[in-house]
Amino acid sequence: MPKFSVVIAVFNKENYIAETLKSVLAQTFRDFEVVILNDGSTDNSEAEILKFTDPRIRYFSKENQGAGAARNFVIKESKADFIALLDADDYWHPSYLDEQNRLLNNFPNESVFATAAEIVRNGKRFKNSYSINTIGKDAIVVNYFEASQLDSVLHSSSSVIRKEVFEVVSWYNPTIKSGQDTDLYVRIGLKYKIVFSPKVCATYILTKNSLFNSVKNLEEKANFEEYEIYEKDNPALKKFLDLNRYSLCILAKMEGNQAAFQKNFQKIDQENLSKKQQFLLRQNKTVLKYLSKTKDSLEKLGLRLGTFK
Repeated sequence: MPKFSVVIAVFNKENYIAETLKSVLAQTFRDFEVVILNDGSTDNSEAEILKFTDPRIRYFSKENQGAGAARNFVIKESKADFIALLDADDYWHPSYLDEQNRLLNNFPNESVFATAAEIVRNGKRFKNSYSINTIGKDAIVVNYFEASQLDSVLHSSSSVIRKEVFEVVSWYNPTIKSGQDTDLYVRIGLKYKIVFSPKVCATYILTKNSLFNSVKNLEEKANFEEYEIYEKDNPALKKFLDLNRYSLCILAKMEGNQAAFQKNFQKIDQENLSKKQQFLLRQNKTVLKYLSKTKDSLEKLGLRLGTFK
């Protein structure tokens, strides 16, 4: 049995999947399998995948099910006890699995592991920012909600999870079209601590930030309503969810969706937001769209402002 199962669900990633797979096969830690699903791609993703003949790769192809169902499929098909998540347009540094294996060995009683990551957006590279102090630290055990109030310490290309965790917290919710990752991470955060290494070992590509997708179909997005019962006794969770609601409010204003704005705004404790975030919530659609364009322009110059943080 391999130490890691690298699980990848692919939908129309012909321009990326080859580099993603090359980064896996270039790992200095070699004891792994790759479980990859072509989730009904309509481009040349399958042809790109089939160029790879490494015997550790197990390839499946099905009609399109959506990201959540596709990820559930590859996880359930995996043979290893440790699931290494990887998106089809991201890549790992050669030492990634070695670093994860080190974390597993150093924290044998834990179940969820992550490394720091960097982002490529608008052609520029940025290191993620986390709401914990990692200066001078090798690896630390953190509360997910406390550590993820800037960027999330869990990401679908820089996390390793014991397979049994999915049996405990359940799988990706296939009915959520946008935000199914965060929905899973909330359930994980309610049950488990995260072993986090500040070493940057993964890179993910943002071709279009999902936070700027339309919120018109609110029923397809993660709304976190089922976790509201835990907020009263979990201030870190409350703040984490309020920050996500804030992002949805900004998007709702930009899309002119007043109902979505009010639904999320009324649940936010304003004390959990910065003065700048409170200011932005008071702005109209025109101002927010202008600021969004300005943000993109600055990022092309190498200045990352985050999502109106």
